[in-house]
Amino acid sequence: MATGEQEMRQPLVLVPAEIRSYERGGGARTIPLVTKEGGASCFINGMTVFAPDASIPLHIHSCDESVTILEGQAMAEIDGVFHTLDHGTTTFIPAGIPHRFVNASHTQDMTILWIYASVDATRTIVATGTTRSIIDEHNL
Repeated sequence: MATGEQEMRQPLVLVPAEIRSYERGGGARTIPLVTKEGGASCFINGMTVFAPDASIPLHIHSCDESVTILEGQAMAEIDGVFHTLDHGTTTFIPAGIPHRFVNASHTQDMTILWIYASVDATRTIVATGTTRSIIDEHNL
């Protein structure tokens, strides 16, 4: 990294309650945290809150992803295998592996922390083949 780039990047303290969230559809709401626009150069992360019974469609990413359950209980489908995930459980999903997360509760929200191993991460929906930048999802 060039000296000029180092000078432009600043440490951040991010408070999710103070950051705009983005409706993703299907009862999922995302809060971007560390982003390329905020100075990240090798990863991005954020939180997604799932309403009761909410899920996102089966999809793949262009880079590795890790997800940690922060609140609630999830059902994760990863490469055709279903897993029950509780608070603190963390997944590692290599690029190109189909997966999705479902809130396993009928009454309580479920919150995940996601981390992508690239600032240019994409999501491709398996059913449609539609690909979007993760960052573009926050501009819907």
